[in-house]
Amino acid sequence: MHQDVAIILFEFAALIFAFCIHEASHAWMASRLGDQTARMLGRVTLNPMKHLDPLGSVIIPLISAFYHAPLIGWAKPTPVTPRNFKNYRRDDILVTIAGPLSNLLVAVACLLLLIILNHTGAKVSVANAAGMVLGFSEASMVGSSILFPIILLLYASLLVNLSLFAFNLIPIPPLDGSRVLTHFLSPRLQDLYNKVGMFSLLILMLVGGRLMGFVFVPMLLFFNRILFSI
Repeated sequence: MHQDVAIILFEFAALIFAFCIHEASHAWMASRLGDQTARMLGRVTLNPMKHLDPLGSVIIPLISAFYHAPLIGWAKPTPVTPRNFKNYRRDDILVTIAGPLSNLLVAVACLLLLIILNHTGAKVSVANAAGMVLGFSEASMVGSSILFPIILLLYASLLVNLSLFAFNLIPIPPLDGSRVLTHFLSPRLQDLYNKVGMFSLLILMLVGGRLMGFVFVPMLLFFNRILFSI
């Protein structure tokens, strides 16, 4: 029981950071491209108080975690004023993809740190941490080093950031993938797409997990293969 609670807390901490880096990256890129809206609102920061939504960032993730469901949730959307961009289409796409890409970069950074730890005598700890986070019943802390809490947090961060990256690529409003897709649709198709977006919550509930899995599962397998083979 204590082990399950510890994993939930580590995953929750990783999710909070993932939300912050995601939204701060949107804000930073918008600022670099001429829109200071988010910067003036203090969103170019990793301070959780600036990004978190009490319901979507705290209550919903904790409920899903304690019921052993995938961590789901959301942060406050980063405000963007597109008319401030010099090149609307290009700049809006760059601002949009900055969020998911930041999560991918964090996942890669966690992978590199875990590889380094793997080669400094913590191989058993890394394997144990991965097993515990992935929910393998036989996984435990037996034989782990004193660095195990750090390793557990790193692997939880890897998993959470990869999942947030994959989830936001889904081309269903209001996710980032949908905002990018609209720039490549004709005005008529955009109108149709926006109407479909009215049912986005229902669509995400029905097929969101499968769509996310097309990206998330292969990426996680790839990251694990690198982690345990190098």
